[in-house]
Amino acid sequence: MDIRLPELSAHQIETLRKYGVEEQYTTSTCLVNFGDRDYDFYVILEGGICIKNADDPTNSVVEHGVNQFTGSSNILSNRASELSAETKTNTTVLRIKPEKLKKVISDHSDISDLLLKTFLLRQQGLLEEVEGGIKVLGKENAGSTYDLRDFMEKNSLWYNFIDVDKHEQARALLESFDLCEEDLPVLIDGKNNVAKNPTIEELAKYTGVIVDWDDKVFDVLVVGAGPGGLAASVYAASEGLSVITIDSKAPGGQAGKSSKIENYLGFPIGISGKDLATNGYVQAQKFGCQISIPHLVEKIEHTKNHYIITATNCQPIKAKTIVAATGAAYSKLPVEHLEKYEGAGVYYSATAMHATMCKNAEVGVVGGGNSAGQAALFLAKYAKKVYVIIRSKDLGAKMSDYLVRRIYAQENIEVLTASNVTALGGNTYMEWVEIYQGENKVDNKILYLFTFIGAKPCTDWIGDSIQTDSRGFIATGYTIENSAIDGSKGFATRKPYPFETSSPGFFAVGDVRSGSVKRVASAVGEGSIVISDIHKYLALESVYS
Repeated sequence: MDIRLPELSAHQIETLRKYGVEEQYTTSTCLVNFGDRDYDFYVILEGGICIKNADDPTNSVVEHGVNQFTGSSNILSNRASELSAETKTNTTVLRIKPEKLKKVISDHSDISDLLLKTFLLRQQGLLEEVEGGIKVLGKENAGSTYDLRDFMEKNSLWYNFIDVDKHEQARALLESFDLCEEDLPVLIDGKNNVAKNPTIEELAKYTGVIVDWDDKVFDVLVVGAGPGGLAASVYAASEGLSVITIDSKAPGGQAGKSSKIENYLGFPIGISGKDLATNGYVQAQKFGCQISIPHLVEKIEHTKNHYIITATNCQPIKAKTIVAATGAAYSKLPVEHLEKYEGAGVYYSATAMHATMCKNAEVGVVGGGNSAGQAALFLAKYAKKVYVIIRSKDLGAKMSDYLVRRIYAQENIEVLTASNVTALGGNTYMEWVEIYQGENKVDNKILYLFTFIGAKPCTDWIGDSIQTDSRGFIATGYTIENSAIDGSKGFATRKPYPFETSSPGFFAVGDVRSGSVKRVASAVGEGSIVISDIHKYLALESVYS
C-alpha cells in the first residue's frame, strides 16, 4: 500500500462525520482548482477523486479511492492549492471546512497522527518527484530570478524553473504570452496568470505564505521562525495561548540552510535543516499558531497592557508578550562589489537548488563552522571540486570533529587554511574569485561561492527599546545591567525572568540572545523554556490589571 494513500477506519470516518457534511456528485465535478486559497478537506465515501497537475490536466497525478482523503500540509496554512481535485462520476464525499479540520486535529490524536504524517509525505513527494507548479522563467545567474527561487525553495513552494538561456520551451512561452527579456523573471501559474518581475511580497501574497488574522490582542508574538521561534510557537500554542509568528524570509533560520544536521538528539542518521523547519512549521499550526511570511518589524510601541508592532506587509500586530527569536545572520565578505554578485555567484546557503546549479563545477565554501562543513560535504556530491577557505590554520578550531574527518576524507574537497577571498569579478555575474593563502595566490576556477562567516545578531528591528551587549546581542535575565531596569515600572517589584529582556513582557531566545550557545538544540530548548516565563508574566499582569 502507498503510504501516501492510507485508508481511514470506519470508526475514524464516523468521528469525522460530526465535523462535516455528506455530498453526492453524479457527474465529474471540480472541488478544488489551481490557486484556490479557500478549499476544503474531503473523505471519499463512494467513487473517487482525481488529483491533477495544471501541466497535464488530462492525466491524474494520483487517484483517491473509498475511505481515503484529499489534502496536504498546505490546507493547515491556507496556502494556495497547487493541484486540482475532480470527482469521478457517482461520487459521495464527506466535506470538512479547514477550521473544522483543525479542530479534528486538535481533538483526536489518532486521526491527527494519520493526517499530519500523510500531509507531510505528500508535500515532500510533490516537491521532489513531480514536475510542475508555478513556472519561473528567468536567467539562472540573475539575482532577481535567484531571489524568487530562493524564497520558493525555502518556503517549500512547488515550482518549475525554466532557464531562458538553456531551454527552447522558455522562449516559446515568452512568445506565446507576448513577453520579452525585459519582463524577466516571469511567473506563470496553473491558470496561466502572468506576473512580470514580481516582488517577494507579491509572490507571498499570491501563494498564501502571507496570512490574514483577526484584529485582536494575541498572548504571544514570536518574531523569527527559526528553531527557537518555532519551539516557542509550538509550546505556547500547545498550552492554549493565542500565538502569531512572523519571519522576514522563511521557516528555519540559519539552521534551515543546513543540508544535514547529524548531532541533533533523536535523529541518528541526521535531518536536513529544511525538513526540521517544515516539521516545526506544521507542528505549530497543528496547535493553532498562525505563521505569516515575509514580515520585517519596523516599529515597536508599548501601551499599558500590550505591545503594538508595525511590520511590513501586514496590519499592526497587538500582543501581550513578544519573543525575539530572529537569530544571527552571516557576515559579508569584505570585498568590493560583493552586492553585485549576491544571488549571481555568491550565496549564503547550500540547498538542492544550488546543487543543481553548480553540478560538475568548482565551488568555494568560506567559513570554518559547522554550517560551512555541512555545505562543503553536501556540495561535494555534485561539484567537480570544493575548496574550503578558512582564515585560521586549524579546520577543527570551530567545526565539530565528525565533520572535519569527513571533509579530509573527501577526495574532491581541498582545505585552504590561512586563506582569504580578496576579490571577485565578472560582468553580469561572478566569473572569477581571487584567493590568497598567505602571500601566495591560489589558482582556481571557482564560479560559485558559498559564505558562512561570522554571526551578526538580527536586532536592527528593536532599535533602542531594549538593552543589548557590546556586539548587539540581546541581554536577558541576570545579564541585564541594573541601570537598564531601575527606571522600569514593570520591574518595580521583581527581577527580569531568565529569558526576559530589559522591557517587561519582551523575551529573547536562541542565537539573538547574549550568552546563548549557538546550536540548534539549545535554541529549541530556550524556545521551549521561555513559555514558562511567559505564563508567569501573564499571571502576574492579570493580578495587577
